Amino acid sequence: MEQFTSIAEVERVTALENPAVRNLQITQSYHELSAAMVKRTGPCANWCTFATWASKQAGQTIRREDVTQALEANLMETPIIEQAIGEIEEIIRLKGVKQKKGSVRQIVWEALDPTAAMERASAAVARGNQKVYAEIGREFARFVSTCVDDPTFDDDNIDRFCEALRPGDPPDGQQYLRQAFSRYYQAFFEPDAKTRAELILLANLEIGFHEQTRLQPEIAAALESSVIEPRPFLHRLVSAFFPNRSWIVYYGLLVMRFIGRPTALDRAIERVFTIARQRIRLFLTDRMMVLGFPNGLRLHLGDDLKAGFPSMLKQLNNPDLVVLLERIDTSPDSLRDTGAVDWADLPDRLHFIADLFRCYHETPDLLMPPFSPKQVEGIKANRLPEGKL
Repeated sequence: MEQFTSIAEVERVTALENPAVRNLQITQSYHELSAAMVKRTGPCANWCTFATWASKQAGQTIRREDVTQALEANLMETPIIEQAIGEIEEIIRLKGVKQKKGSVRQIVWEALDPTAAMERASAAVARGNQKVYAEIGREFARFVSTCVDDPTFDDDNIDRFCEALRPGDPPDGQQYLRQAFSRYYQAFFEPDAKTRAELILLANLEIGFHEQTRLQPEIAAALESSVIEPRPFLHRLVSAFFPNRSWIVYYGLLVMRFIGRPTALDRAIERVFTIARQRIRLFLTDRMMVLGFPNGLRLHLGDDLKAGFPSMLKQLNNPDLVVLLERIDTSPDSLRDTGAVDWADLPDRLHFIADLFRCYHETPDLLMPPFSPKQVEGIKANRLPEGKL
């Protein structure tokens, strides 16, 4: 069966058009790249190890598994929205317009369109999944093919590898990738276990810093997919209930809003959409801020981590590692306040990731395959396999 660790395979997977199939192959590829690295580093997590489970989690959003129905139920159970819809119905009734039962609610629901919100979130997550893999996954494949099998430290070989990476900071530069792969390479030949663990952790964090900086637009877009505007709803509402003078009524309402004198109808509509936006954002954030690890472990990214640091990483000696953590970890050597309040905030996200990588550096479960052999067979045949993914 074809291994997803070659540059050609990474490029083929990147080019797949079906985002769900592509995500599954990306996830499997990360696992295979992680396993290739582990053969040289020993049984500890590299960046691809964490990327495997993050990509698998992203797949749930990309496939929108049972999420749209849950979002619809969440909105329907919101009393403030129901109350505001009732106010709109009463305003229309007082204007002498007859309406069928539930007609306003139907128009509101079509305008809110939770299915479209989920589609926007899914598309943003899929773009991010593809974007990171196309760059970092490809570099890992190149590293595996050119450096992982070196029997002795070869300065010229690792230098040639790094010279192909662009200098400068992310999002455009790849200096952090240069540094990270140099540290992985050094770790291959490092006899001291603690020194090796710190080198690998530093490399993981440097790639994580690069990755998260590059992903910022897609993460923000996924969480902002709740942005919906009330104006199309207002136009449709007016057209439905004031068909003979819809443009006069519609522009009259817009003028009143423009001069700072919104009507009761305006206020009720704004209340519906403001609350709906908040609910959709909170729902998507809650769904996206979960990371599933093997054996049922689920980490809520808004909660402080509780795993603790492994013994070799409790006290850090590598000066570059200490400097980087001082930059991205606002509570060094502590798990206090690691939970991310706003996943769209880059520093907040990096703080959580820094401690995540450190806490789970030696967790053997993370090296487990993300899919069963039967599922892998289907994934490599470009199919969505059966069973829980």
